[in-house]
Formats: sequence, C-alpha cells, structure tokens
Amino acid sequence: MPSATPLVSLCQQATFIKSASQVEQCPLDRGYEVAFAGRSNAGKSSALNTLTHARLARTSKTPGRTQLINFFGLDEQRRLVDLPGYGYAKVPLALKEHWKEHLDAYLTGRESLAGLVLVMDIRHPLSDFDRMMLEWSDVTGLPAHILLSKADKLAYGAAKNALLKVQTIVRKEYGNRATVQLFSAPKRQGLEEAYEILESWLFTDEDEEEQESVPGDNDA
Repeated sequence: MPSATPLVSLCQQATFIKSASQVEQCPLDRGYEVAFAGRSNAGKSSALNTLTHARLARTSKTPGRTQLINFFGLDEQRRLVDLPGYGYAKVPLALKEHWKEHLDAYLTGRESLAGLVLVMDIRHPLSDFDRMMLEWSDVTGLPAHILLSKADKLAYGAAKNALLKVQTIVRKEYGNRATVQLFSAPKRQGLEEAYEILESWLFTDEDEEEQESVPGDNDA
C-alpha cells in the first residue's frame, strides 16, 4: 500500500513555501524537486492535491489560474513544484511571454530538479504543450512521468486502450526517457505507481540509508 513508503508521510505534511514569478525568486537551489506541468484543465492541481492529501494547489474552471511557479515543501531537502501551463492559458500574450521566459529559465537552470510529472487529460493527450515539455525533458536528460488524468471519465477498456496508445507513441518518439500511467484523482487511481516514481526521484540510496540510521533527522 502507498502508506508503507516514507514519501507518503512526507506528502501528508506538505506545506506551501513560496510563489515565484521569476527564477530569481525561487527557493535556494539545493536538495531535490519534482515539477508538475500540464495544460489548462488537464487535472494537474487535482493530482497534486490527491498525492499530498491536502488542498495545496488551487483548482479552477478558469484556464490559467496557476500564473506563478509554486513551491511546496515535503521536508528541508525535498519539494514539489506546481508550474504554470502558460502555453494554453487565456491570458494576454505579454503575460504568456513572461511565463515562458522565466519557466524556461527554471527548467534549464534548476540543479535540484530531479524529474518532471506531466499531467494530461486522457481524452486529449499529447497536445502541443505536452510534446514541447517531453521534447525539453528528452533533450536535457530529465526523466518524465505522464499521468493520464481523468481516467474515470472513460470505461475500463477505453482507458486501457488510451494508455497503450500513448505508451506506444512515447516509446517510439522518446525511448525509455518517459513513462506513462493511468490516474484518477476522485477515484484515487494510480496513487501507488505515482508515489513509486516520485520516491525514486526524491530519494537516493544514500538518503534512504541515512533515514534508516538516523530517524527524523536528515540534515543537509
């Protein structure tokens, strides 16, 4: 069960750290971060809230609600990051360009960034925005994991077919750099698989050994 992993307990106590409109405002670049990205209304905020058992990320029917890079702390060394889906937000072009400039700076220059979770609506996967993010992660060597969200909106067989189709395309175009799974926030489907990916990025073997030998203290 997911509760058996150390990451789940950390997620249960996740707290908001700060928001940044430009890369200079980000927290100190140390430890490990996993960034969540997704086009408007893909279910990114719902996925974050479900994984953390909290209401960390705002959910809204208005596209472009996430206009800043939002940082959430799991402990002193580990963070989850909510990225703006600037490519499809219904906002002025000047603001889109501002997001793009500073988001690109974050993605290319953040040393603590350990992986990218890309949330796609299972009914509309692999949009231009999704492909842009996958190509960026492929070029930079950053691992990516795709959550095909809203899987509960499709029948079981249709969801499985959609998963296989996306897996085939991703494997062909990006090799083994990106992985794919089904996910549903309201049904809590796919949590265990998502936690396993996050844990593999946020914890090294050395971290786990230290955590076992010195419980409750993981000083940098």
